[in-house]
Parts: sequence; structure tokens; C-alpha cells
Amino acid sequence: METVKLDRRGGELRITLDRPDVMNAWDKQFGLDLLAAVEQAASDDEVRAVVITGAGRAFSSGADLRAGFDPTPEGHPDVQTVLHERYHPIIVGIRRMPKPVLAAVNGPAAGIGCSLALACDLVIARESAYLLLAFANVGLAPDGGASLLVAARAGLGRAAEMGLLAERVPARRAMEWGLVTRVTPDDAFEAGVDALAERLATGPTRAYAGTKRTLNAALYGQLDAQLELEAEIQQELASSGDFREGVEAFAERRDTRFSGH
Repeated sequence: METVKLDRRGGELRITLDRPDVMNAWDKQFGLDLLAAVEQAASDDEVRAVVITGAGRAFSSGADLRAGFDPTPEGHPDVQTVLHERYHPIIVGIRRMPKPVLAAVNGPAAGIGCSLALACDLVIARESAYLLLAFANVGLAPDGGASLLVAARAGLGRAAEMGLLAERVPARRAMEWGLVTRVTPDDAFEAGVDALAERLATGPTRAYAGTKRTLNAALYGQLDAQLELEAEIQQELASSGDFREGVEAFAERRDTRFSGH
């Protein structure tokens, strides 16, 4: 794989997002590679636990806006197809995988990177890391299941705050909100990840799978419908002037001047 590294450690499969030069931002190849990695982890009976982490200083900075999107027949960015074909199968694959998945958030987790972390069963974060739903900063709404994943963990108020204000949530605050399971000092992060991963990889795998099924039934029964709604809304917003302004401001490294249209 070009953008994802796989490392077998006994019963653990470690998936490392590997575009460190762009803070592990998602482009087409990245989405294809990560989807293949998730599918491989799910289908391999020798894998009893999965860890997802990032190379370099970030977990994932979200979608790579510089990579662009293929156009729709109307000439707007076709974000809906990307969500349907690549992003959604990854999120659903993690939630329905019959084995525990640990997000090891080594640095910023923004946009779809935040969604990816919160789709995992447990989240361990480096103290200097943060979560960020940055979508509003470019004229978009949360996707990748974030609208449901954040609300399920932290409640409607926190989901609204993160989605509307698009402000960083430091790791310690994220743990207080219920978004993160554990926070470790930066210099103890790797050891903490290894210990928790080993515990999951040597534990009662079928019992873990049963626990996931109950939690999915209780909290994520509407995941498919929510992903579809997010994709429809995102496609609407992709044709807006505010989205064009957000992308241009990002590329030009200037403040946005949203018009509300």
C-alpha cells in the first residue's frame, strides 16, 4: 500500500496512516488503501485487535483539499461519491468489525480524521493531541458519521459546539467530554498504546465482538441513514459559494470571507 502501513504484532494488526508530509490528509489513494486495510483486518481471523495511528506529528488532518474532487455533471465537486465509495465503508467497517479497534491519536485528529478516531471502540490520545471538526471552516458540515459519533459519546450540546464553532478540543477536555478513553503524557504514549493493544489482542475476542454488537444496536442503529444524510447535505454544500470561498482561503492561506450563500 502506498499511503498506509500494516504491522502484525501477534494478534494485533497495527494500521499506520502514512502521509506524514501532509499530516496524513486523505486523498483518493489514501482512502483506497485505508479501506483495503480495514477489510483485511476484518476478514483475517488471526487478527484479534486493530490499532489505527498516524505517522509523524498528526493522526490525520482530514480531507486533502489540495487533491480536489472529480466534478459532478453540474460542475460541482462530487463529494457524495467519495463519501459513498471510500469514506463510509471505512467507518462502517470499523464499527461492525467483530474485534476491538483502538485509535491511537498521536497528534491532531481533524475533519474526517476525527470521525475515523471516534468510529473506533477505544481512543487513547497523546496529551498534546486534539480533536477538531473543522468542516465549518471551509463551508461544510460534519461527515464520516461525526454528527452521530460525537453526539453518542458526548451529547448533543458538545456535538453542536464542535460542529458549529469548529474549535480544537484538547485531549484532556476530550476525555472529560467522553470522546477519548485515555490520555497519556507525550513521552509515555507509545508504551500506553502497546500495553492496551496487547491486552485487547490477548483478551476474549468473541466477548469483545458481542459487546460491540450491543453498543451498535443501542447507539448506532441509524448509522447508515445518518451517513446517507450527511452525504446529501455535504453535496448540497459543495455547490455553495461559501465552500468555494473556504477552499480558496485555505489554498491562499488567508482568512475566510463567508457570505452565507
